[in-house]
Amino acid sequence: MRITEMSQQESHALLARVGYGRIACARENQPYIVPIDFVYEEDRLYGFSTLGRKIEWMRANPLVCVQADEIRGRYDWQSVIVLGRYEELSDKERSWQTLTHAMKLISERALWWRSAYAAHELRGHAADPSPVVFCVHVAEITGHRATPDPADLATPPAQQ
Repeated sequence: MRITEMSQQESHALLARVGYGRIACARENQPYIVPIDFVYEEDRLYGFSTLGRKIEWMRANPLVCVQADEIRGRYDWQSVIVLGRYEELSDKERSWQTLTHAMKLISERALWWRSAYAAHELRGHAADPSPVVFCVHVAEITGHRATPDPADLATPPAQQ
């Protein structure tokens, strides 16, 4: 397998195309990673969640990492890592415009709310799910892709 670096343009295109990945946060030297749906736009990721460990930890330490990928096969994939800063969007005057813009973009995706509410139900909460809309301000993006090497294609899968 050959691994090569993706251009910034290719990395941005993957983020805009896939709209899902994993977000990692940390608290007291303990990392935590969960799947998320997001919308990517101009060096920002917008997401929607309900209150839980992820939101609590990102409030305590806003430095986060998002990973998104497209996997077509063992030797044929693309992966992008985003380092950034979490910001919770609220209806306060300062972030109202950003919040409404984020909600417009998020709501254009089918079933955009499902994973957040499913996690809320899994945690056994009977009360209001307390929706949280957030933004990850992108500080750095890196991307890599793997392509099959001729030797990879010649080796039977059971021996790989």
